[in-house]
Amino acid sequence: MARRQATRADPLTSEQRRLNMSRIRARDTGPEMVIRRGLHALGLRYRLHDRRLPGTPDLVFPGARAIVFVHGCFWHGHECSLGVTPRSNAAFWSEKIARTQARDREAFQKLESEGWRLAVVWECALRGPVRRPVASVLDDLATFLRSDAERLDISGA
Repeated sequence: MARRQATRADPLTSEQRRLNMSRIRARDTGPEMVIRRGLHALGLRYRLHDRRLPGTPDLVFPGARAIVFVHGCFWHGHECSLGVTPRSNAAFWSEKIARTQARDREAFQKLESEGWRLAVVWECALRGPVRRPVASVLDDLATFLRSDAERLDISGA
C-alpha cells in the first residue's frame, strides 16, 4: 500500500525536526497513558510492556488472554491524516515504516498462534481531526476484554 506524502513544507529546520524525533518515546506515550488511566479507572488490571511476548505489547491482560497495542499512526504506517510520510528523506521513512509494519505483522501472527487475542488502538482514535470520544474508545476496549472476540482495531471516526 503506497504511503501518502506530506503536502506542505515542514515548518521546522532539519535540526529541530531531528531533535523532536529523537525525543519521541516508545512507551508511556500520551495516547498510551490515556488508555491505561481509563482502563484502570474502569477496574481493569494489566501488565505493562511484557518483553517475554512478541512485539512487547503495551498492555497485557493475562486473565482475559488479551493484549492491547497503542500504535502511533506515523510510526506504524496507519492510513490516516496522522500517518503521512515526510517529504524530506522520504525513502528512509518509507523503508523504516515498512519494516515496522512487517515486524508488527510477525508479532501479531506469533501472538495469535500462542492463543492471544489482540486489540490495536490507533493514535487517530484519540487525537487529530477524526478522534473519537475517549469514553467510546474505552468502552469498546472494555467490551473486547470481556468478550471472546479475537481481534479489535480502533481508529478515528
